[in-house]
Amino acid sequence: MPTEVKCLASIEDNKYPVPSTIARRDLRPDDIEVKILYCGICHSDIHHVRGNWGPNGYGYPVVPGHEIVGKVFRVGADVSKFKVGDSVGVGCMVDSCQTCETCKNDRQQYCHSTTFTYGSLDRRDGSRSYGGYSETIIVTEKFVLSIPESLDLAAAAPLLCAGITTYSPLRRLGVRSGWKVGVVGLGGLGHMALKLAKAMGANVTLFSRSQGKAEDAKRLGADHFLLSSDPEQMDAVAGQFDLIIDTVPYNHDVNPYVTALVPEGSVVLVGYAGPLEPTVNSTPLVLRSQNLAGSLIGGVKQTQEMLDFCGQRGIASDIEVINAQDLHYAYERLRKGDVKYRFVIDIATLQV
Repeated sequence: MPTEVKCLASIEDNKYPVPSTIARRDLRPDDIEVKILYCGICHSDIHHVRGNWGPNGYGYPVVPGHEIVGKVFRVGADVSKFKVGDSVGVGCMVDSCQTCETCKNDRQQYCHSTTFTYGSLDRRDGSRSYGGYSETIIVTEKFVLSIPESLDLAAAAPLLCAGITTYSPLRRLGVRSGWKVGVVGLGGLGHMALKLAKAMGANVTLFSRSQGKAEDAKRLGADHFLLSSDPEQMDAVAGQFDLIIDTVPYNHDVNPYVTALVPEGSVVLVGYAGPLEPTVNSTPLVLRSQNLAGSLIGGVKQTQEMLDFCGQRGIASDIEVINAQDLHYAYERLRKGDVKYRFVIDIATLQV
């Protein structure tokens, strides 16, 4: 039978989530029910509830949240990997077709039948998916991740999105000792990119328009800081970087970062999806065989690899834990970039 649980839900278009309740379906044989302890707040949560990505096609209520950490509460009859009491995480996906080529190659994020953690429809019964701003969540076993014991659970929550979003291109492009890696922007994604690239052995530079970010950049692992609004500083690093991870979440000029690449180097966009202006000059891309690419999250296998990597090296997010009642305040601060560097909701504070 469905179970009613407390949540924070956006009940109509362009309205921030408020205390509410939803019905969680009963377990299928391959399902796990997770008692949620912490859920990170991703900028995409705000985009979703404010309709920045277009109308919500699946109706309301919408319960955001895809940076979820908690404990296994119940397991279905066919579950074998997890037991009650295990520390687990749930990221941006809760199911996929599991039979297409992308799923077989552990890249479920590209499956055409992926059930995303919220704002999606369950591929099996067509029910609406609800995210982690809630007491519990029910997830197919194959999409549940093990949280290393060495990690603080609250600080581990943002790894399920901010962590894998930056880890995936770093790993896919083979970052290793001696590489020069640039990170554009210091926010939820940028601070994880700095930590992860440094842990992989790279020489890391933060590009920022704010001189005030220099001290924090060094604390988080940057070897160098570069003021991207200073043309002289940008000219001085032309042709130096093997890889630049661009975490800026709005339209901006990427041409200076392409210029900063070595031949066959790459700029990878992870923070912005949309038209780029001014127009990208393709000349250096062609003449120097450079790459301008984008990157989504990672598949389940790579996300577990990222969590294990972080557990072995003591890497987690810099967070500010908030009570559920303070969500609106946190959303407004996040819109202004006023957080170092990820808000995490203490789900125990949910009230209805």
